[in-house]
Amino acid sequence: MAEIATMSAEIREGTGKGVARAHRRMGRVPAVIYGNKIDPLLISLDAKQLGIMSNDARFFIQVVDVNVGGEIQQVLPRDVQLHPVTDRPLHVDFLRFNEKTRVVASVPVSFKNHEESPGLARGGVLNIVRREVELMCSPLSIPQDLEFDLTGLEIGDSIHIHAIHLPSGVEPLTDRDFTVATVAAPTVMTVEDDTPGVEGAEGEEGEVGVKTEAEDAGEESGDSDDSDD
Repeated sequence: MAEIATMSAEIREGTGKGVARAHRRMGRVPAVIYGNKIDPLLISLDAKQLGIMSNDARFFIQVVDVNVGGEIQQVLPRDVQLHPVTDRPLHVDFLRFNEKTRVVASVPVSFKNHEESPGLARGGVLNIVRREVELMCSPLSIPQDLEFDLTGLEIGDSIHIHAIHLPSGVEPLTDRDFTVATVAAPTVMTVEDDTPGVEGAEGEEGEVGVKTEAEDAGEESGDSDDSDD
């Protein structure tokens, strides 16, 4: 799991569209912290800080310590409402959790040792079937990515979810050993030329003994000079 991020928040008094608009005009974003059998807590966040954090692809698998008036609320982002035109955050939902909480998290996949795959070295293509894998686990155990090893993979080989060792308490939503990626044949195969070489004028294989017009003209000129001598 990555390091826990931190954010500062202020208590948000009142509800409704008018209150929310007022906070946005002040450069803040309304948010709510809920869950863990505790009453929801209405807060507002700095719009710039939230914008930077929410643009991270791993925002929804990142545990955040929200400082509300000196009290730390450890939460997991669960939903962000975006403006339909500008895509800036309009509202955020955070989930409180405890040691027994388990959530579904979509974790991105990555790959290492591309150069150690004979199939890729021969021109094969890494075909990624799943760019994210849904896992069930505690918020504190969410991996930041799933890195698969490509060493030894040939064209036609597949990588399955069970090829990676998951941390204790982290498991896929299904027991099925589904495919994450394959090493596919290239769209255009390189074909070696098996045509026997032709001996050229100098006797070297592959060089065809065909004279150019310039060479012919030169030889004819040379012949006439010799005849004058």
